[in-house]
Amino acid sequence: MACLSPSQLQKFQEDGFLVLEGFLSSDECVAMQQRIGELVADMDVPLHCRTIFSTQEEQLKILDSRDYFWNSGDKIRFFFEKGVFDEKGNFLVPPEKSINKIGHALHARDPVFRSVTHSPKVQQPHLGGEVTPHQDATFLYTEPLGRLLGIWIALEDATLENGCLWFIPGSHTSGVSRRLIRAPGGSVPVTSFLGSEPAWENSLFVPTPVRRGALILIHGEVVHKSEQNLSDRSRHAYTFHLMEALGTVWSPENWLQPTAELPFPPLYT
Repeated sequence: MACLSPSQLQKFQEDGFLVLEGFLSSDECVAMQQRIGELVADMDVPLHCRTIFSTQEEQLKILDSRDYFWNSGDKIRFFFEKGVFDEKGNFLVPPEKSINKIGHALHARDPVFRSVTHSPKVQQPHLGGEVTPHQDATFLYTEPLGRLLGIWIALEDATLENGCLWFIPGSHTSGVSRRLIRAPGGSVPVTSFLGSEPAWENSLFVPTPVRRGALILIHGEVVHKSEQNLSDRSRHAYTFHLMEALGTVWSPENWLQPTAELPFPPLYT
């Protein structure tokens, strides 16, 4: 990945995303899936911390009072699918089938995932359940824009049936339509949105099914989504973000902030 061809680089610059098939081997994917299973088997999430993960504004309002989520930037924590709890917070499905996301410091805290995140293959020069349409820079804003890069690795085949990613090619050239802003300490609500998300036409989205081991580069401003997994197969993926180190400011208004133990998001130069 450190040596994208000129045609690959041009396609990324035009579309705002790029598929790199065969980035990880099948054995590497299996090792990461096994580690996910171990983490889930050992998880101990108190009732009051059982949080559903969503990019939708109504869910973020619910999360306003959940320190478990908002202070997760330097920790490994577990976030769940919709409809997996009863009204008391008890599981309605086996816990291993309830997870939407494990975050947000998996890339730094777990040795298996850290080895992939910091692998020489991920060094990147020259590149500036259902997830509703969004731009990553809404939540992870940099100044100037164009310095955030998403890395999405399929640990299993991602198909139309089990929730592959969908993109609007070229949508990264129109700026950021809204931003999630974290309020000053002690303020309520904890966050608010500036701007609004357009009603994106479904016809603009292009599906991007990939095989296990594929990596998708995602520009921070490209609009993308995934549909609900309606199949009987899981769709495990590992995703993290890189920020260009030189001349870039991580917005102090982002919900995710550096800590003493984890000073910065992963950087690339």
